Amino acid sequence: MPARNGPVVIKKYANRRLYNTGTSSYVTLEDLAQMIRRDEEFTVQDAKSGQDITHPVLTQIIFELENKDGQNMLPVSFLRQLISFYGDQMQMVVPSFLEQSMIAFAKEQERFREQMQQAMPKTPLDMMNMATPIKAMEEQARRNVEMFQNAMRLFTPFPVAGGETDAGAEEASAEAPPEAAEKPDDLRDLKDQIAAMQRKLDQMDRG
Repeated sequence: MPARNGPVVIKKYANRRLYNTGTSSYVTLEDLAQMIRRDEEFTVQDAKSGQDITHPVLTQIIFELENKDGQNMLPVSFLRQLISFYGDQMQMVVPSFLEQSMIAFAKEQERFREQMQQAMPKTPLDMMNMATPIKAMEEQARRNVEMFQNAMRLFTPFPVAGGETDAGAEEASAEAPPEAAEKPDDLRDLKDQIAAMQRKLDQMDRG
C-alpha cells in the first residue's frame, strides 16, 4: 500500500496493462480518469525501468476522452494555437499560464456550478436568464487572456501573443549594437524574467 499521504503508484507494463499497487488490481485509463475526478493522487511508472510516465499517460487519457462522442472539450482553435507554441520561444511560458488559468477556473467552478443549476431553463424566460452564468465564464476567460498578455510583456525581447510586438522591445533592438542584437540573452537573465513573470501571475491571480 502507498503512504497515507503519498500518491498511489500505477505501474505500466510492456503489454500496456496498468497495475494499481494500492488496490493490487489491474485498472484501465477510465479507472484513472475516475481517480482524478475523486481527487486521488497517483503517479504512473514504467514497470521495468521505474521511469515516471505520468505525463504521457494523462495525455493519453485526454486523447481517449476527446474521441468519445459528445465529450469534445478542447476547441479546434485552442488545439491549433497550442500546437503552434511547440518549438516556439513562448513554449516555456505556456505551461505556467495554462496551470494558473486552470487554478483560477477551479476556484470559481463551484460558483459557476451553482449559477448553472439555478439558471437551468424551465420556461422561455429562464432561457434568457441563463446567459448570466455563461457571461461570467466568458469574463473569467477574458481575464485569463489579459493575464497572459500582461505576462508576455515581461519578455520584451520576444513578440507578444497575436503576432504583435512590444514597441519598447523594437526600439531597444534598433539601438543595440549588432553583437547584442544577434546574441540571445544569457540563461541567468532569462531565468530572472521567468521568475518575474511568475510573480506577476501570482499577483494577478490574487487580485
